[in-house]
Amino acid sequence: MSTPTRSPSPTSSSSTTSVHVTALDGLVNVNSLFTIAVFVGLSLTTPGQKSLEMKSACDADINHARRLLVFEVVSFSFFLFSSLVAQGLKLAINLLNSKDVDEAFRAHINLTVLKFGMLGSAFGSVMGCVFLVLSMVNVIEIRLGILSCGSRSTVRAVATLITLVSSGLVIYITTVFYAFTRG
Repeated sequence: MSTPTRSPSPTSSSSTTSVHVTALDGLVNVNSLFTIAVFVGLSLTTPGQKSLEMKSACDADINHARRLLVFEVVSFSFFLFSSLVAQGLKLAINLLNSKDVDEAFRAHINLTVLKFGMLGSAFGSVMGCVFLVLSMVNVIEIRLGILSCGSRSTVRAVATLITLVSSGLVIYITTVFYAFTRG
């Protein structure tokens, strides 16, 4: 890491670094939950599965299963990327820059590296969420019937999923952007 950035007082440095470590812990925990969702999505669908719509025209084809698998793998990759970046930053804070084990939360770290690392980790989480939503749309289509069939259950489930997740992502991205530009 490049030149350490020092805070005016030890108390300020301690609380700032502690907040960063806590934020990184939260990000890793959330990524872990999303990773579980990836595997649940994979386990709920099998190729050739009939939809609950009970019309053969509403059954998903093999391409839905392929897309599901691709989106799940890409989603998992982004969550893993995000978690590894966050864990690397935590390692740098807690081990590499700490002189004393008792002062693990008082590390001096280059704030530019920390900001961009946290931004990269947040980017990985956002992209993981996007691909997780795409995979969940495929799960819904496989289980309830394809969207083009017009099943009310499918349309409601997809609309709810997209509305809530995109709203959450807008709030998350706005908060990250605010913290990145103000911090």
